[in-house]
Amino acid sequence: MRNMAVNLIEHRKIKTTDAKAKELRMFIEPLITKARKPNLNTIRQLMKILPRKESVHKLVHEIAPEFVDRPGGYTRITKLGFRDNDRAPVSLIEFVGMNGVEASEEPDAKPKKKSKGDTD
Repeated sequence: MRNMAVNLIEHRKIKTTDAKAKELRMFIEPLITKARKPNLNTIRQLMKILPRKESVHKLVHEIAPEFVDRPGGYTRITKLGFRDNDRAPVSLIEFVGMNGVEASEEPDAKPKKKSKGDTD
């Protein structure tokens, strides 16, 4: 779970089985709740749980400030279907709100480039 939590913090979303995604949600949401109020004690507690210093820094300084006003429910699990080889249910787990901003910026940027290229 600790390594999956680190991967989720680094990549902001990961694709895994449905059962692992549900367990990861229960593991990472209390960590985000702790990281919302950063102080030395909180950082030390997170360092005990997460194996990489960079992931704790990213959690405290980039991810947790996005959720300061949110009372809970920091992750979203989206079911993707079944894996081909063993038919295990596969899900995508991601942070709520963070990925939507990035996804909405990308489609806006692409049409602007095309429309500018067409008008020139």
